[in-house]
Amino acid sequence: MSHPIQPLLHDAGDRLLVYGQPICTECGRTIEAIGPDRWRHAAAGRTPARPSKWLSPSIKDLRACRNYEDFAARYPWAVRSSTRTVLATSLATSRGQWREGMSRLDRYRGELAALTRRRSLALDSNPYRDLFEILAAPPAETDDPEEAATLAQQPTYWGLPYGLYQMLGLRERRQELVQLCAWAVPNQQALDALARHAPLLDCGAGMGYWAALLQAAGVDVIAYDLHPPGCGVPNAFHRRRRTPWTEVRQSSAVDAARRHGERTLMLCWPPFDDDAASYEALRAYRGEIVIHIGERDGASGSVRFHRELALNWTVLEEVDLPHWPRLDDRLRVYRRNRVRRAQLLRDRCDECRRFVPTGALGRCQACFRRRPPALALRSGRHRAEFSQPMLDALPPALRKAYEASPYRI
Repeated sequence: MSHPIQPLLHDAGDRLLVYGQPICTECGRTIEAIGPDRWRHAAAGRTPARPSKWLSPSIKDLRACRNYEDFAARYPWAVRSSTRTVLATSLATSRGQWREGMSRLDRYRGELAALTRRRSLALDSNPYRDLFEILAAPPAETDDPEEAATLAQQPTYWGLPYGLYQMLGLRERRQELVQLCAWAVPNQQALDALARHAPLLDCGAGMGYWAALLQAAGVDVIAYDLHPPGCGVPNAFHRRRRTPWTEVRQSSAVDAARRHGERTLMLCWPPFDDDAASYEALRAYRGEIVIHIGERDGASGSVRFHRELALNWTVLEEVDLPHWPRLDDRLRVYRRNRVRRAQLLRDRCDECRRFVPTGALGRCQACFRRRPPALALRSGRHRAEFSQPMLDALPPALRKAYEASPYRI
């Protein structure tokens, strides 16, 4: 094609991603970075196998930059997101932010390597929280007037100036630590709250990080997972090839909850689309106290699970946790109400108002077939519908990408 290949950008200057991949600003096809400000179209019928280092450089890639000028040459999008708007310019990583980001990433890399070599957790240690705090610490004060002016005009994300935020690659850092430890970051207040309600039953324990910290402090807790990491069956949520931090027994959450009604049930970030991991486990449990670690109305637990908690359980205690960007997870302690009320709330089609499966979004299948939208895309078990005015309002490249999507219905 004759036009230069460049990624479609948001107005603020960030790359606009479709199913996790950048798209061409002209034709809407998936593109991949092959160098600084150099792009090519992905082969037809496939998307890049993994993110290019030019899009999300690894710590090793960043450390290969000898100075800020080298960094700017290798990753120009990070220091010049766009020239179209003043806001986009203010999102760039400055020299001081690059320096502080490299310092933090060097510390993070060293401590992560040490954690990877460990096989147990000692009393009063919490390396996951320590690594999190390296990333989340407030920015250092500066005496440089130019750097101070940059900080003054930059928006903050996650309590950090945007340039430093993007330098740290927090999406990748979270995935690294989730795979090794847990989906939620424990702090001492949360561990103390759990200890007060021992003995504990940790269902869906994953790597067993929370259970190991509690056991190191002498708390009685047993951990279960449907597929404990390292048991020979792949675990979709913890894919590293290493054993958990403590013994994690193999069992479904339902069976474990039914077997240990004398213990406090603990559920840490159960999957959103899996009733068996949260709602059915809660219904099988016969004890009086349940502790949920995650978002109250977010992606940690099914719709039925959260409705059951709201209807038949009372919050006794709530503990704030360290939050990753765009998350608001907390530890909540619930006591069972004396009288159980049935879940009478039913989800309805937005158009005809007939009942639809619990947790379904938008219109029912009958309305969809009777009056199909201008365009519809499959998103997991849900469906996103676009009317003609919505399509007309999209950037032309984004519209082309949606129209050619393999997930189009």
